Amino acid sequence: MSSIVVQEFITLDGVIQAGGGPDEDREGGFELGGWSIAYDEEHDPSGEIGDSLVKEWESRTEGLLLGRKTYEIWAGAWGVWDENADGVMGELTRRYNRVPKYVASRTLTEVGWKNTQLLGPDVPEAVRKLRAEPGGEIRVWGSADLIATLAEHDLVDEYRLMVYPLVLGTGKKLFRDGFPRTRLALVENRALSSGVVVNVYRRATD
Repeated sequence: MSSIVVQEFITLDGVIQAGGGPDEDREGGFELGGWSIAYDEEHDPSGEIGDSLVKEWESRTEGLLLGRKTYEIWAGAWGVWDENADGVMGELTRRYNRVPKYVASRTLTEVGWKNTQLLGPDVPEAVRKLRAEPGGEIRVWGSADLIATLAEHDLVDEYRLMVYPLVLGTGKKLFRDGFPRTRLALVENRALSSGVVVNVYRRATD
């Protein structure tokens, strides 16, 4: 059986939008893109997050599950970047190109990034089938709308949240109004030297 793992850079007020760059996602007039990168450059020069934590987590990724907007961002980045780049950049590019990618979209009719397929109209049922197959971790990044759908159908096994000590006051939130009621158990908690706190939650079993 595979597991669906949501992994997010998130602010104290729950925002997950466009942490990676100013033009990553300006939907809704969002102008604060790149907040996680800017914070890491100032407070994490040793690469504790990207070169250590994310690298270790992503070594277990056996598939990517993405919403349409996140897929388009990733296909235009990891899908075209140099696999022979030095360090973690090259390692992640090679992995993301190799693993299967599953995209939830009501508008896309084709996908160009290799090893990518559309899930079709019944996303919850398609994900149930993926989750029932033997395998490892199927990773979800970004994709707030998709995550809400998965949570509604109890299809998220784990949330890995890197909580930044920032309050943006605007932007797309992971646990937004209307998010389904969910009981989780904290299985890991650690504070990094940068001030980022890592919280890992799994579905509560009792």
